[in-house]
Amino acid sequence: MNQNIKIEYTKKFRKQYSKLSPKIREQFKKRQRLWLHDPYNPQLHLHMLTAEYAGLYSINITGDMRALYEKIDDAYVIFGFIGTHSQLYG
Repeated sequence: MNQNIKIEYTKKFRKQYSKLSPKIREQFKKRQRLWLHDPYNPQLHLHMLTAEYAGLYSINITGDMRALYEKIDDAYVIFGFIGTHSQLYG
């Protein structure tokens, strides 16, 4: 990936993000920068999801916090969800 990628956020993502602590928001920004620079960095644990979230990818933000996105193509992604493992996967 690179810095020229277009990133959008769904209304759901923005709502979930707005409820996060400032510390977690800052951690998301750091992990997103890392993801842009090196999407396969082991810290991110990048993987494709199945079942309810089939077609989406997950990256680790903290030990329990995840951000989920859809890859439209190599230059365009949409972040759809952010939350703890239990919030997202029940």
